[in-house]
Amino acid sequence: MRSSSGLVTINGLTEKFTFNPKEGIDNPVMVITEESESVSKPNPRLCVLKREEGETYAFNLRVEGGREGHIIRNVASGGVAERSGLRDGDRLLEVNNCYVNDVPHPEVAANIRMSGNQLCLLVLDGDEYEQALSQGKDLKSLIRTNKGESLNPPRLCHIRKDPVSGLGINFIPVEAGEKGCFSVSLVAGGTAAKAGVCKGDRLVWMNGAAVSDLTHSALSRMLKKCGDHITILVIDSESEKSYIKQRMPILPSMAVPHNLPHRARKLHLVCGPGGYGFLLRLERTPSGRKYHVLREMDSGSSAERAGMKDGEILLEVNGESVESLDHDEIVNRVKLSGQQVSLATITPQGLDFYSKLGLSPLLFCEDESAEREKQNMILSSLTEELLKNEMDATCKPRLCSLQKGPLGFGFNLGCVPQRPGTFISQMAFGGSGQSAGLRVGDVVMEVNGQNVEEKCVEDVIMLVKEGGHFLSLLVMDTTGDSKVKQTDKPTRDISDSEEEDKYEISFL
Repeated sequence: MRSSSGLVTINGLTEKFTFNPKEGIDNPVMVITEESESVSKPNPRLCVLKREEGETYAFNLRVEGGREGHIIRNVASGGVAERSGLRDGDRLLEVNNCYVNDVPHPEVAANIRMSGNQLCLLVLDGDEYEQALSQGKDLKSLIRTNKGESLNPPRLCHIRKDPVSGLGINFIPVEAGEKGCFSVSLVAGGTAAKAGVCKGDRLVWMNGAAVSDLTHSALSRMLKKCGDHITILVIDSESEKSYIKQRMPILPSMAVPHNLPHRARKLHLVCGPGGYGFLLRLERTPSGRKYHVLREMDSGSSAERAGMKDGEILLEVNGESVESLDHDEIVNRVKLSGQQVSLATITPQGLDFYSKLGLSPLLFCEDESAEREKQNMILSSLTEELLKNEMDATCKPRLCSLQKGPLGFGFNLGCVPQRPGTFISQMAFGGSGQSAGLRVGDVVMEVNGQNVEEKCVEDVIMLVKEGGHFLSLLVMDTTGDSKVKQTDKPTRDISDSEEEDKYEISFL
């Protein structure tokens, strides 16, 4: 057995050792290398930010030249972000459990703004982020490994009371006397079940209020006061355990919406000769608040074509919130857009709905143009697939069996002069050929089991005649036959007087 010796320095002391390949795992050098690798492993951190009304999150999110990712900057000392563990230079990987590393910066910033007073961020130290990229690591896989279990998102469900079955839902304490932990019981086929609620779901939130500190009696009183509808946040019990295990809050901003009565909409307008074709007015509501309202859509204008409705409230211009902008600033934003502008709008009733829930109406915004484009792409894809399948079907050889009738076999044969190959040039309506499935343009490959692809039309005619009153043809659609595809001369139909040059033979 061969061995070798070496030196390793630990804390300034030099220790001699003998390396044995069988005992390599006990080698101090091997142990030190293993530890150094484990230290360098990227470790994403979950930061949960909670702010009070009027308080900011106290950090900036930036994109910097020469650096990858969304970068956390200007973390205020003692602020919400610092208290949550956020550090200057961190790279943002997820916002409210949604991966954002490859999402455009304005969209990421908008997601943060819409989150309300609680925000869940998954970040990676800046140096670890750069190292992970340099090593070609997949950040999504890194997150999955770090999290372990997959999480189903919560569901935000709006339930309307049915005159007969009511809301179709009851809440049961998971453990008697325990606060804030309620399981869902459903009326089969009731309105709650139709609104996306599932039996055994855990209740997280009702009408904008968390239930974590409520007793069952308090929750029951709250339910009685809800009127003819409620909006609840629920999650399946297994996912709830995973969220708790990972110390991740369950937030409405993470939710998948179900049956919501109102949704904000994104409209995409293209400027026409007369402009966009609508007016923007600053109006005061009965509550005393002022909003920028869309009015007087011109007939046939870009606004009308985009689906704009009179009285809708403007929320965004090109992804920028208008809440803090005055009227002239908004008009300038639209003018600076050039020939196209994107607007987010909602009805007054919709804005009131989300305001009562304490949610941003932009959380579940519908991009109607994008949805139409997506549907068109799906339709186009399906059409292409159908055409491909149809093409594949027509390119397959077909065996057609014919019996001579009053119209003979009911087809004519054609050919290209000076070339082998024969095809169906004409069909008699109601004839035997049509009944057997022959089509004009079909290329004849076999006659009564004999290959005729390289035969001239006269030889094909002889084989047909030899078959008597029965005929078997193996044919292929023109698109499936390379010989017919390459044809560069038209077939000639010639009268009986030109018998020696006749290239179309009738079998009527």
